[in-house]
Amino acid sequence: MNSRMKFSSVVIILSIFISGSFAQTDKVVKEIIRLGQTDNRTMEHLDVLTNRLGGRITGSDAYDNAVKWSAEQFKKWGMEVVLDEVGTLPVGFNRGPWFGRLLSENGMILHFATPSYTSGTKGVQRGHVLMEPKTKAEFERMKGALKGAWVLITGTNTGWPIDYSRTGDSIRAAVIKENEEIAAKNREITLENRKNPQGEQKPLIPLKDEPALFYREMCEAGILGIIQSSTVPIRVLYDRKNIEKMSFDNLPTIPDIKLNEQQYRIIEQMVKERRYFQLEFDIRNHFRPGPVKYYNVLGIIRGTKYPDEYVIMGGHLDSFDVATGGVDDGSGVTPAMEAARLIMAAGGKPKRTIIVVLWAAEEFGLWGSKSWVARNSDKLDKISNYFNRDGGPTVANSLTVPEAMYDDFVKICEPLNTINPEFPFRLNRRTTPPGPRPVTAGGSDHAYFAMNGVPTLAFGTEDTKGYNFNYNEIWHTERDTYNMSIPEYQNHTSVVQAVVVYNLANLDHLLSRKGLYQEPEAKK
Repeated sequence: MNSRMKFSSVVIILSIFISGSFAQTDKVVKEIIRLGQTDNRTMEHLDVLTNRLGGRITGSDAYDNAVKWSAEQFKKWGMEVVLDEVGTLPVGFNRGPWFGRLLSENGMILHFATPSYTSGTKGVQRGHVLMEPKTKAEFERMKGALKGAWVLITGTNTGWPIDYSRTGDSIRAAVIKENEEIAAKNREITLENRKNPQGEQKPLIPLKDEPALFYREMCEAGILGIIQSSTVPIRVLYDRKNIEKMSFDNLPTIPDIKLNEQQYRIIEQMVKERRYFQLEFDIRNHFRPGPVKYYNVLGIIRGTKYPDEYVIMGGHLDSFDVATGGVDDGSGVTPAMEAARLIMAAGGKPKRTIIVVLWAAEEFGLWGSKSWVARNSDKLDKISNYFNRDGGPTVANSLTVPEAMYDDFVKICEPLNTINPEFPFRLNRRTTPPGPRPVTAGGSDHAYFAMNGVPTLAFGTEDTKGYNFNYNEIWHTERDTYNMSIPEYQNHTSVVQAVVVYNLANLDHLLSRKGLYQEPEAKK
């Protein structure tokens, strides 16, 4: 056989191999789309995650149960599973039911919440109500009456509890000292004004405000708890300033209640009128003896040709527990899980390893993803992209990519407009110059990947059909529940994610990082 014939034979064989490979990929993608249209289980996953398991604060039984359940799903679908230990907490926390009411002639059921890792009541507790003291003189005048009282404190709820640490005590002590100086000056002003009743009256200097200014002293005096005004929907977070220093022998002692601002104003006015009435609360906040381990959950589809190169997708498994984490981040976790299930059910065997990661402790400061990136630095150059979803249940309908990636994504995204004509997909070239690589963490689990130069392209999303979705209404609030997700958006997103991730994993090369970030200036 001459050299020309040998070359022709090689071309024919290579063409058959390539076309066969594309045909196999196309066959799997078609099956992913068919299953995604006819047997999509994204909302089933969300139902279990939110309505069976519930709010998943890191350190809770609910979070542990979510880890176990999601790992079992990955195993059932034929994936490898890694429970990746991130760390431990000195104590854990479980939230039970809570209830409160105003006991008076205008009685009402109270609308409130408490931050995670704060105290509950000792059973049902009933007591009178006082305004907090703002000076030492006020505290001394009312310290006897504080025993058995619920105390209204100033300020508006930001989601965080009052800081009872030594740092918090120091801040309050400084304000108390400053207020004593202001009070002394005000006494002088008052005397001057009295001496000259017909003359110009000097205004008093306002005291500095700090909520729960005599927190430690009020606790020692025997208060039942503190109550602060909150906008609605009520947002409560966790005790971030004390959680890592807690022990089971040193837990918060009084409830930190965030009350509907309208009800707060009614009760505040009743207190100012010196009317006698009571409030009753039953708050079942419970702690777990530590150490309590917490884990990332990794579901792995091992690559057939490039097993040490990766495409990663995920969201954070933890959530705040005032609600059930249906949006933040059930809307990110469950499409990623369903995308993995669709790939496995369609018989997908990607060339490159696909990893689905359900991150721990995102709400505590990206602890899960930060830890994984730090411990897997050898893998970072081999990650084609990390797809993070943590922005709500709107539909994935676009990607914007650097020029060097554009041709690859044309091929990758080609099937997307065959899924559902109601959600057309747009692939955009990035037209703005690349910015510098981020040097500080952002607001979700892509941050530490991006800081290390890993591509973190994310799908653009929209409320295409105009369901009036408002993320800020739900974010970290009592309304973050299953019914806030939008099923058709969630289902479609899972199919889009499955197709893109699978096709990306089947490229014969990693995505180019050219133009991803601004190149550092050469040293002179």
